[in-house]
Amino acid sequence: QVQLVESGGGLVQPGGSLRLSCATSGSIFSYFSYYTMGWYRQAPGKQRELVAAITRGGTSNYADSVKGRFTISRDNARKVYLQMNSLKPEDTAVYYCNAYWAPSKDSRYDYWGQGTQVTVSS
Repeated sequence: QVQLVESGGGLVQPGGSLRLSCATSGSIFSYFSYYTMGWYRQAPGKQRELVAAITRGGTSNYADSVKGRFTISRDNARKVYLQMNSLKPEDTAVYYCNAYWAPSKDSRYDYWGQGTQVTVSS
């Protein structure tokens, strides 16, 4: 079994900050360094979209809408973080942690957390 558990969501005023965390457990734990870890979000009535991702080598990429405001990181404790600064109302969504690894063309591992709600409102 693989578990991804997000935390850190909540209600924040525009311009504020939040730090999301994603803790991993289960079989992913031993191979965590192989996975590309990502944060996605889904707002009401919209499709799920990639917010940020970080590869096993530490390369990160971001959606244009969050560049310069959000930072993704990972640590040796098999956790992934999303530091969100200068939050805007349009950042309101459920944020999901994702772990992805394709060791060969015939195998793929793709896991999701349950999500954590982020609401940006005054």
